[in-house]
Amino acid sequence: MIKEEHFYFPSAEGTMQIHGMRWVPEGEVKAVFQITHGMSEHIERYRDFAMYLAGFGILVVGHDHLGHGGSAPSEKEFGYFAKENGNKILVSDIHRLVRMTKRDYKKLPYILLGHSMGSFLARQYLCQHGGELDGAIICGTGYHSYAEARLGMLVAKSEAFLHGWEYRSRLLWWMTFGSFNAKFKDTCTDCDWLCRDYAVVEAYIRDPLCGFAFTVNGYYNMLKGISKIARPEYLERMPKELPVLFIAGESDPVGNFGKGVRRVEKEFRKIGMQHVACKLYPEDRHELLNELDKKTVYKDIVKWLEESGLLQN
Repeated sequence: MIKEEHFYFPSAEGTMQIHGMRWVPEGEVKAVFQITHGMSEHIERYRDFAMYLAGFGILVVGHDHLGHGGSAPSEKEFGYFAKENGNKILVSDIHRLVRMTKRDYKKLPYILLGHSMGSFLARQYLCQHGGELDGAIICGTGYHSYAEARLGMLVAKSEAFLHGWEYRSRLLWWMTFGSFNAKFKDTCTDCDWLCRDYAVVEAYIRDPLCGFAFTVNGYYNMLKGISKIARPEYLERMPKELPVLFIAGESDPVGNFGKGVRRVEKEFRKIGMQHVACKLYPEDRHELLNELDKKTVYKDIVKWLEESGLLQN
């Protein structure tokens, strides 16, 4: 029987405890898979996917970022990272969980998956600690130029100057999410861009740990990370032999309906990454792992792991 475990570990922030989850397969563990979740959600939403992977002998771990899920002491902290160096701390917390898990599973292939905001953090992680990994999956990502990210940071700083870093800015929300529903017909909610499965969308809306507005602090630090991965000299730090798989829906506005994902894939190839694959799923929206055809996506991920030599039958 697959074992689901909750645990905590100290954040690099210094005072906070990070909530983590672990899905341990029955029998031999063949690989380790770490999930880095997206903005305004939490790791428990990945249970179905984690259970599927565990069925193949894969141990799955993940945690709630600062300001999210069980790592936020109260609603007041939702969407707020840290007083200083928030982006750096988020990447450090990912690294802490990698090192912690590796202590118990030293010789096994280690794969990192990042979704949405987690995909931007995962791309940072590849540049800073890519040598710790044996493979990476970038899910629901997008392309933003250095100039775009810096402009967003400037707006965030202006909003903080006027209202404080804890302020939940309608302007920043509009700049990031304002147009996401625009290309979809007959929308029922503001979140229809997430997924075609309305049960998933409704569950997201009802979940008190999802859909909260980010603070200016959260936006600033997220954009700071995006500004880093927009620079080719930063991307050059990635280990060139690392297998990387990009997956996204062709109807995902975060990835500019596939165009942004292909742009990032091109950037990876341009700096010499040797094993890059990309698969876009027609009609699928942002939350690929929760889509109507999610089982197909799950199977494709396992197939890629096997073909990349990261999972033995």
